[in-house]
Amino acid sequence: MGNPDNADVFDYVIVGGGTAGCVLTARLSEAGYSVCLLEAGPRDINPLIHIPAGYIKNIYSKTLTWNFTSEPGRGVDGRSFSLPQGRVLGGSSSINGLNYVRGQAFDYDQWAQAGNPGWSYEEILPFFRRSERRVGKSDSRYRGTAGELPITDLDWHHPVSDALVDAAESIGVLRNPDYNGEKQEGVGYFQRTIYRGWRVSAAKAFLTKARKRPNVCIRTNTHATRIIMQGKKATGVAYFEGGRNGRRGQVLARREVIISAGALNTPKLLQLSGIGPADVLGAAGIEVHHALSGVGSNLRDHYAVRMVSRIKGIKTINNLVQGPALSIQVLRWLVGLPSPLAISPSLVYLFCRSHPGLDRPDLEFACAPASFREGVVGLLDVHPGLTLGVWQQRPESLGYAHVRSSDPFAPPEIQPNYLTSEIDQCALLGGMHVARRLFRSAALMKYVEAETSPKPVLQSDDELLAFAREKGTTVYHMIGTARMGPAERSDSVVDHQLRVHGVENLRVIDASIMPSMPSANTNASTLMIAEKGADMIKKGQGAMPEKQFSAQ
Repeated sequence: MGNPDNADVFDYVIVGGGTAGCVLTARLSEAGYSVCLLEAGPRDINPLIHIPAGYIKNIYSKTLTWNFTSEPGRGVDGRSFSLPQGRVLGGSSSINGLNYVRGQAFDYDQWAQAGNPGWSYEEILPFFRRSERRVGKSDSRYRGTAGELPITDLDWHHPVSDALVDAAESIGVLRNPDYNGEKQEGVGYFQRTIYRGWRVSAAKAFLTKARKRPNVCIRTNTHATRIIMQGKKATGVAYFEGGRNGRRGQVLARREVIISAGALNTPKLLQLSGIGPADVLGAAGIEVHHALSGVGSNLRDHYAVRMVSRIKGIKTINNLVQGPALSIQVLRWLVGLPSPLAISPSLVYLFCRSHPGLDRPDLEFACAPASFREGVVGLLDVHPGLTLGVWQQRPESLGYAHVRSSDPFAPPEIQPNYLTSEIDQCALLGGMHVARRLFRSAALMKYVEAETSPKPVLQSDDELLAFAREKGTTVYHMIGTARMGPAERSDSVVDHQLRVHGVENLRVIDASIMPSMPSANTNASTLMIAEKGADMIKKGQGAMPEKQFSAQ
């Protein structure tokens, strides 16, 4: 391999400093390999990243997110959606909703049954355990206590939240002490990536030690533009440092290039590099280096409806963090007392079934004693309220993410196709009916003054589905666009060892490899994928490399 323009050379070049990229950098560098991590966004120095309540500001940030927008969707009345993905060291783990959810064992068994050996629940469980430091009571068969990422329990409780748990029990959803343990189904309080009042992102958990190693180079504000190819072999990455008008550069890989840029940017970079569907590349004016039709297909995301009631007789988060009351909560947070500034946006979970005949839960509820502006994520309303957000856990609506041109700074065309699957529609309707049963239960009736969204006048399934199309929102859980599967499947992009089909020395290790959506928020699964990916790389490479590191 040549060294054009005296480009730096490392054992591994990782594109994307998000959840997976941080884990990979830590694990490969601690094994003695030299690693260069490229992140398009800035360092994670913005204080709002580290304050949990900063989530509400961060998802609208123009500097910390990729400001992507979906195409109008036929299943959602032609609406488009803002799709912010983390564009900062730590990626979406620096801006997400902080809840830690693994999913159901059956999800991963299905991955294995789809032609991906090594990905059954029993086989991937050790990698979930490896990254986590469970704080509090847990079952060691399922939970880890020695990892870098602290997972804690809610320390700020509210009477309306407690009443909601009682309400769920009254309709047959039993309390579950650990939804990340033996089984998921039940009701209780979310576990979070918050420790002593602060967010713990993947960057904070995994890069704090790694960045001090002499074999680690982290380059922020560095936008990868293409994978450097020699025939069917990946040899490095080209980039712009400092934006479109910045310095051009290259970094080369002795062993492998690893793409960990997320479910929207990973297919974009592959396609910009001439790896993808020939028709998409041709339309964008990109030369085809390796035709791989599945790149950018199989896009899935959770689509949620928020059911809201006005609350009476008690203050909710709306009253506690707006106006003069906010200063009291700031003081409580500063001295380490429980405060709504140090919680995740959703406090209470329900994992339940949309219809009694199902053999496992298909709904996730994310609930909070607060009300939000209708159809707007994260923006509190003025009146006290209770919000029950619900989505179909395993969406069947499939979309895509495709480049529009050869311009590496142009956003991709993103079409999630929300609510185009009848299965998704039926499940979401079932969830809306469950939410109404909860609002009207004896446990909550003493607090519920009125159901405000949707209005009680909307009764039929047609009316409720129309409301869901008009007011529903993304949950920002994009996955699947570099699908893992056997080479004979036309929609597969990587094999079970996450190697890109037909290309040497190139892997994808992030949420884009998921064949289907786990019954969960996606950050925990991405951590697991990175842990397993790093393990496969180390085992496959054999002996330790020599301690000879490039200039950093």
